[in-house]
Amino acid sequence: MGYVDLILNLSALLLWLNWRSIRFDPLTRRLPTTLMGTLRPASPAKLHRWHFLLFVLLLIILRGFLYRWLGPATGSFTTYLDFSVTSQGFRHDSLIQDLAFSVISFARFFILFYLVLIFIAILKGPQPIAGLIRIPLGRVYDWPLWALLVTPFLLASVAWGLGGWLIDELPPRIHTSGAIQFQGALVMGLCAYLTWKIPACIILTLHILNTYIYFGRHPFWNFISSLARRLLLPLQAAPLRVGRVDFAPLALMAILLLLFQAASQVLAWLYFHRLH
Repeated sequence: MGYVDLILNLSALLLWLNWRSIRFDPLTRRLPTTLMGTLRPASPAKLHRWHFLLFVLLLIILRGFLYRWLGPATGSFTTYLDFSVTSQGFRHDSLIQDLAFSVISFARFFILFYLVLIFIAILKGPQPIAGLIRIPLGRVYDWPLWALLVTPFLLASVAWGLGGWLIDELPPRIHTSGAIQFQGALVMGLCAYLTWKIPACIILTLHILNTYIYFGRHPFWNFISSLARRLLLPLQAAPLRVGRVDFAPLALMAILLLLFQAASQVLAWLYFHRLH
């Protein structure tokens, strides 16, 4: 069930990215005063932008019916979604819960994807790869640093508030007080920053590989090196280089993992004790 859900989430996300990127297609933005404006596609366009949004909606709805059949067929009667400091189970003997699982699962996947993009936008890598990050983010990419830093908290807390309301409406209905929901939303807003350890460690790992293995002069590796240098700025003055070997990336990864693990424990404690 987990692999099926991942594949379908990726499919829905790709449809969303197609919706975001199709307006940048030079053949769809033809101007008669440019060379591209004189070109015409060999075949008429069959899909419009709104079609991709419709496909995303249909996929999310239809896969709820798929989970309703697939769960009992595979012997999986309950699927859990992990939310860092807690988890939520959805039973596959109820179509309503399967539809809710489909919506919340994609929303979680969608938000995690954008949290990674915001993290990369904060580091401000060079072109042309930065242009690819700008397409799904849009004007958010050009927001000031303070706004980019606050956005993950607001995005995760609002999404958790809406998701908590939806979960409370599922049978059996167990309504929680507004104060408890608000406190949970605040904790989940802080948990959004825990997702940044994954892209940070991936960037540092790729930077280490690119430092000691020559992969060519591709813009991707220049982009990774630029992001890694920005991440390593706090350790710039630390004596972590021995000969030709620089231990700064490894030291930063260890520090990040320890800090994020400690923060995860604290936030889990806060989330549990919000009920008391």
